[in-house]
Amino acid sequence: MADDYLVRIGKLIRDARQHRGWTQSQLAEALGTSQSAVNRIERGNQNISLEMIARIGEALDSEIVSLGYAGPMHLRVVGGRRLSGAIDVKTSKNACVALLCASLLNKGRTVLRRVARIEEVYRLLEVLSSIGVRTRWINDGVDLELVPPAELDMDAIDAEAAVRTRSIIMFLGPLLHRMDGFKLPYAGGCDLGTRTIEPHMIALRRFGLEVAATEGQYHARVDRAVRPGRPIVLTERGDTVTENALLAAARHDGVTVIRNASSNYMVQDLCFFLEALGVQVEGIGTTTLTVHGVPHIDVDVDYSPSEDPVEAMSLLAAAVVTESELTVRRVPIEFLEIELAVLEEMGLDHDRTPEYFADNGRTRLVDLTVRPSKLEAPIDKIHPMPFPGLNIDNVPFFAAIAAVAQGQTLIHDWVYDNRAIYLTDLNRLGGRLQLLDPHRVLVEGPTRWRAAEMMCPPALRPAVVVLLAMMAADGTSVLRNVYVINRGYEDLAERLNSVGAQIEIFRDI
Repeated sequence: MADDYLVRIGKLIRDARQHRGWTQSQLAEALGTSQSAVNRIERGNQNISLEMIARIGEALDSEIVSLGYAGPMHLRVVGGRRLSGAIDVKTSKNACVALLCASLLNKGRTVLRRVARIEEVYRLLEVLSSIGVRTRWINDGVDLELVPPAELDMDAIDAEAAVRTRSIIMFLGPLLHRMDGFKLPYAGGCDLGTRTIEPHMIALRRFGLEVAATEGQYHARVDRAVRPGRPIVLTERGDTVTENALLAAARHDGVTVIRNASSNYMVQDLCFFLEALGVQVEGIGTTTLTVHGVPHIDVDVDYSPSEDPVEAMSLLAAAVVTESELTVRRVPIEFLEIELAVLEEMGLDHDRTPEYFADNGRTRLVDLTVRPSKLEAPIDKIHPMPFPGLNIDNVPFFAAIAAVAQGQTLIHDWVYDNRAIYLTDLNRLGGRLQLLDPHRVLVEGPTRWRAAEMMCPPALRPAVVVLLAMMAADGTSVLRNVYVINRGYEDLAERLNSVGAQIEIFRDI
């Protein structure tokens, strides 16, 4: 039994190392041991202590190892420090997960450049690997290569990984072209209240897809006789709904018109990728997309997703809340123009470089420098709208920003059921936020932040907002179980430390 336990531990460590794109020698160097010792551990031929498992989990930033044996990851934050210098924005989390799903359209080799190394991506890679897709980190673990099998093995799907990401819902669009019937586990992700998949179903039924949800699974069947004969009108202008419709249209033999489509950043990146696959997409950046489908896609494609505007907003908010001067480089400006206009009206002191293009050759970037500013509460409420409005995912950051501004700010987060409630966690850190109803919060500023120890909210953006407030609070705070942050941000603590923060990662052993 003990030997079997060691073999299973070794397999988990090997899989985590390979997902990170490391060799045995690189892991050995990080642990201060030999390559032969790592080899013995991975083969189950060496006794291993809980302390060593914790060290391996920390080196690999692997939730698989840490949850099973070393406990969840926590952050210890010494606040009240000013940030300085420059920090680069990473590639878009939401674009990367959409492109991973889109790789199922292609029978050839797909290479994605500078893929976000986050838990959401790792979960999707586990799912893709389980159904037969060969996934491999290349170029020192920077880029990702995906090679599909001739036939996908949906019966072998890693259900545990699938239920931890809502992105699994975007398998429906590409899979309906590959098989007449299949099953998918229920979509998971952040705890943001009831999020129906019915808008997805309304769009995908036009391609013959019917889904019955029973026993924790979606049971999908495809009627090949059904084809979209008229424009598809989406019942909500959602990002993933638009992406699913695009994925279904990409291999439909004909022209598909999608109306009320999202024109947000991840949708545009997906359109650019589809064009690289040979699919013609008209109307990119508008709410009407016309897709000229290609029934058989078998090409070797190389694509670079653009930078993440929500991460850029996170870093700008970090500078504002800590009253710092910070340069945020590679900011996708066209997806932050409304946010910056609001911040300018509040009194933000900043400047920007001339625009230049992202590696995809299409998305416009700038470098932004933010300085300490005396902010005033905005006259109008803060509320999201579909692009080109204020980004839904950027609303929580305005709670922390409003908390350091003079006056009262009304934040109306109308999209999600629970997220506004999680923003009131800032009160534990000295904030003065009044919950008016499940969607509206009144923020009173300025705030004298204070240190605290608390659990991480179960939603990604409110969790990061709490971390930013801890960075501004004098004293030492502890944020427990930050897996949700790792779902959407790559090495966030280390990168903030590089510009002056003091954040320590630790685990309970």
